[in-house]
Amino acid sequence: MKQVRTKQPKVSVFGCGHWGKNLARNFAELGALTAVVDPNPETAKLHADMHGVAAMTKEEAFASDIDGVVIAAPAEYHANLALEAIEMGKHVYVEKPIALSVADGEKMHEAAQAADRILMVGHLLQYHPIFVALRTMVRDGDLGKLRYAYSHRLSIGKFRVEEDAFWSLAPHDVSMLLALFDEAPSHVRQSGLDFVTEGIADETRLDMVFPSGGRAHVFASWLHPFKEQRLVVVGETGMAVFDDVKPWEEKLAVYRHVIDTSGREPVPHKADVDYIDVPKGEPLKLECQHFLDCIANDTTPFTDGEEALRVLRVMASDTLPKPI
Repeated sequence: MKQVRTKQPKVSVFGCGHWGKNLARNFAELGALTAVVDPNPETAKLHADMHGVAAMTKEEAFASDIDGVVIAAPAEYHANLALEAIEMGKHVYVEKPIALSVADGEKMHEAAQAADRILMVGHLLQYHPIFVALRTMVRDGDLGKLRYAYSHRLSIGKFRVEEDAFWSLAPHDVSMLLALFDEAPSHVRQSGLDFVTEGIADETRLDMVFPSGGRAHVFASWLHPFKEQRLVVVGETGMAVFDDVKPWEEKLAVYRHVIDTSGREPVPHKADVDYIDVPKGEPLKLECQHFLDCIANDTTPFTDGEEALRVLRVMASDTLPKPI
């Protein structure tokens, strides 16, 4: 029988930068934040004071009685920090990508399993109520067998130098597409070009072929004139669009177009768009609450080490066969 805690788990956020500050805010609002850690003492103090918690060093946090560590440091530090936290008996939430190599991801997963610690990756959109509704539609067969899907994650900036646009942006999209097709791709092809910083791709593309016959692609770029966050899914009996830039009531659209193939040439009969009503919820807060619930109830996160590795193996796609 799994142990259920009666007290709220306590966590420390490691890294209070661009995304870490949002994690700190959400865990504080959930009543779980007890400390923040940042290599810049002024930044640590700023966010500690903001949330009424302690500013600690890494060593102090590991030695404290916190239950979990939330890692929002640059991706190159994810593996070492997570392994150290697990060794110190802490549960770990780590922002995407879980690591920059499959080997590091496997070490993290194996260490967490051996220590009976939770390892969760921040594939945020898996917790977005709109995507949850879309995933349910696909798994219930509402769109028929999937033919193809594509995801665009585009904007102007934020430019990085420690990782390219693909590693910075695309893990979310790969995670969603793997969940929708519910299988690993048989073939993967990845490409990218560097325009701003030499050696750092600004415009990237990923193509996947699945054993079931479905196909998917991801277009990720931070060198784009406007923001676009759109996932399009095309099935045999329906098409759906998750557009995260649209107002909430228009974020999930379904099209029931019909293709008449009885004649010499296929003829499309277009249907009106149907917007799906989905109850509102803040994805990041839902994700943070899920981590706390998993600690409290000793349950496996939806985006656990196994799911993180499935995504990581696609991201490091030079290890997979390429389509002809």
